[in-house]
Amino acid sequence: MPHELDDIDIGIVTSLQEDGRKSFRQISRELNISTPTIQARYQRLVNIGLIKSISPIIDSTNVIDEQKKQIEIYDCGGSHDVDLKSGMSVKIKCDLCDGMVGDKPHVLKFANFERFFCCNTCKTQYKEKNRGRIQSIMDKAKET
Repeated sequence: MPHELDDIDIGIVTSLQEDGRKSFRQISRELNISTPTIQARYQRLVNIGLIKSISPIIDSTNVIDEQKKQIEIYDCGGSHDVDLKSGMSVKIKCDLCDGMVGDKPHVLKFANFERFFCCNTCKTQYKEKNRGRIQSIMDKAKET
């Protein structure tokens, strides 16, 4: 007998597609449903075979292989897998201006987040622009 998806199931899947690292508690807050309900529904979605895994999506355009100067990309049914190896680098873009971040990034850490900037000016402007949001995230992190 098929399992009919409801709004809660769809909300869980949609939330995990946005960020597979979200905790059950984060999803429960988004959907305004208790954490145990989210855990049970998630487990059921796994058990019925809808959710097979939570996997990272690698942006191969940001990976640099210093030895080969090109990246080997494998097509796996519509997605591209990158053969990552020790010694490869990842290009980092500034979280404010999208410029390239150099060898020594300016890092802003708050709660369990890190943001990377090309210069101290971008870091300061980002903090000013997002002051309320950063404070809200830090307040929520203290509650847990």
